[in-house]
Amino acid sequence: AVARESVPPLRRMEHALLPWSSFLVVPIFALANAGVDFRGVDLGAAITHPVALGVAVGLVVGKTVGISVFSFLAVKLGWGRLPRNTGWAHIVGVAAVAGIGFTVALFVTALAYDPGDLADRAKTGIFLGSLVAGLIGTAFLRTRTPVPDPSARRPEAGPASGGDH
Repeated sequence: AVARESVPPLRRMEHALLPWSSFLVVPIFALANAGVDFRGVDLGAAITHPVALGVAVGLVVGKTVGISVFSFLAVKLGWGRLPRNTGWAHIVGVAAVAGIGFTVALFVTALAYDPGDLADRAKTGIFLGSLVAGLIGTAFLRTRTPVPDPSARRPEAGPASGGDH
């Protein structure tokens, strides 16, 4: 009880609302802003349409490969370094999660297609790609363990101080 009371009420409320916001409010907001009407749509045909598949593959593969390769190059060229306890598998997992993208993908769709069937197929691909990217990235990251930090290793036990050396 003492520990609970030491956390400000606003912080407790924020922590309590986070799952609702992240897993309910934000997805509903994304669906509402996408403007896709799924009523009467054959989802099987919609997600296998070439435009939907192209957009989905672009989000999943394009983001994963692009972010991973350029992160690798940045580290190898000395422009950056991996965070502590992070390995390349973590970078690939985060790159996959980056495929969850609505805003820019919807903006590009609006520029590329006139409103209608192709734009709706592209939006379907955005939903499909975002879902697959999220699942792949989450599964990938959940199966990885932190990389031990070599600088955090304890020094090996040596002779006791104050004795004969």
